[in-house]
Amino acid sequence: MMELVDMLGLGSSSFRSRGSSPLFGKNFKINFYMVTLNQLCKKQKSRKKKKKLNKVPALSQCPQKKGICSKLVLRTPKKPNSALRKIVKLRLTNDKMVYAYIPGEGHNLQAYSTVIIRGGRVKDLPGIKYHLVRGKLDFAGLPSRRTSRSKYGTKKVKKYV
Repeated sequence: MMELVDMLGLGSSSFRSRGSSPLFGKNFKINFYMVTLNQLCKKQKSRKKKKKLNKVPALSQCPQKKGICSKLVLRTPKKPNSALRKIVKLRLTNDKMVYAYIPGEGHNLQAYSTVIIRGGRVKDLPGIKYHLVRGKLDFAGLPSRRTSRSKYGTKKVKKYV
């Protein structure tokens, strides 16, 4: 097997070939890793799949969780942005402590308010993996919202004629 690989000029099977080969021309590059003989001889028939990382571990396979506010915090975002982002420290019903982002302009939260959290990270706040759900439990929706009302817990405005 190795003689065939050497004869074809494909090089070692464990690294990406960068040079030219007599069969495929000068600019041909192999864009995959070939299986080694050791990998084929092992008991498992295929390679091990990479385990998927859980992005929202505190939710424990649930879409939302209830929590109680323990502390309200203002935090500045990462480098190119500048603001004061409102976040809250929560104790969830599964006894985990997490920080969650408060979306929208203004809020009525204080210590010991009960809220619902969902997954969804905030790109410019490192370590914040959760959002609060507006308009549920003690967390009020935005009254003057016209667009994207479902994200902020706002009812449809009725026009009176």
